[in-house]
Amino acid sequence: MASVMVCGGGNAAQVVSCLFGSRYKVTAISLYSDEAERWDKAMKDAGGMTCNFQGTNKSVRSIPDLITKDPSAVKNCDVVFFTVPSSFHEQYFTKLEPYVQAGTIFAVMPARSGCDFLFKKVMGEKAETLGLVAFETLPWACRFNDWGKTATVLGTKETIGAAVVPPVKQSKMDVILKLQGLLGVEPKINEVPNIMSISLGNPGQVIHPGVTYGRWHAWDGKPLAKKPLFYQGVDNETADVLTGISDDIQKICAALKKLDGQYNTSQVQTVMEWYMSSYSSSISDASSLKTAMNTNSAYEGLCHPMKEEQGGYVPDFQFRYLSEDVPTGLCFSRGVGELLGVKTPTIDKVLIWSQEKLKKEFIKDGKMNIAADIKDTRAPQAFGVTSKDQLCKFLKIKKEAACCGFC
Repeated sequence: MASVMVCGGGNAAQVVSCLFGSRYKVTAISLYSDEAERWDKAMKDAGGMTCNFQGTNKSVRSIPDLITKDPSAVKNCDVVFFTVPSSFHEQYFTKLEPYVQAGTIFAVMPARSGCDFLFKKVMGEKAETLGLVAFETLPWACRFNDWGKTATVLGTKETIGAAVVPPVKQSKMDVILKLQGLLGVEPKINEVPNIMSISLGNPGQVIHPGVTYGRWHAWDGKPLAKKPLFYQGVDNETADVLTGISDDIQKICAALKKLDGQYNTSQVQTVMEWYMSSYSSSISDASSLKTAMNTNSAYEGLCHPMKEEQGGYVPDFQFRYLSEDVPTGLCFSRGVGELLGVKTPTIDKVLIWSQEKLKKEFIKDGKMNIAADIKDTRAPQAFGVTSKDQLCKFLKIKKEAACCGFC
């Protein structure tokens, strides 16, 4: 029987721990303050955890084997699921590294962008003995209801992309079959050829900053009477911003193809393609990106992150839609684009506005490697990759194909 570690204590960690705990040995770990202790108490007070599936009578009830903050527990686990926000990935990698055993598979969902750069940085030579699976997104839209006790799956994706670097003595197929067994029938894991495809195909970097920019870039600063809808409130202008970011990323993919015709990023979807492959059964009107987002039942009623202020609501720009998806998403794609000489006008527009709201400097005078806060991002420049040659070396792009005037 598989032994699984689940990292985190939020919505996804609660759902994964409950669902997997009904069939496998599960260790949940939270490094945040006393969260593990509180979660363990809440779960035991309730006699276990329950996960419901919205719109059905289906529910799963289970008891995780262990809820802890001790990273040494990883030595007994075959698979480690990262369900923490990407801004915490480095903390968890660092704490687990001394104890993790060769052959362990790290499944990072969502990996966001540049996960392989970070994994190599933290794990060092040990990375060659471990498995890394970078998922494009979470398998579900989900939330906890009564923290530590009950959670709800709002919608399950039909497919989910994952790039696999297998551990020693295992094949990619071995890893996929093991993870598919954990997830169940849905979503179906679709293998992506390389982690760069996951990094560039990261939907969070497009959707979250793009929708936030679209709704608030012209905001007059006055509080609103109620929280506006996030996905279902997208207008035509915002849909154009999302399409613009997506188009910039497609240009980066084309530039990689020029470096090496065998380097495959064909599975990096446009934002519209991603919505239709992930949520086609939940969308009632797919005539445009705007209507697809507006009519996606899996996102029913989800609002912009807001704070109460002056008798109304104002946007919370420190929420993860900017604080996570800009440095660990949009900055990566912009950084790769810069190294390849690709112009990214829509990404630049959203990135410059976002860094102002975050009070950070990720780009300066059109360059990323001279920005004050580049070290806090997943851009290649944050890991010392500052030239096209260095990028080609990290990606293992064939030198003979990459050096003919392009690198």
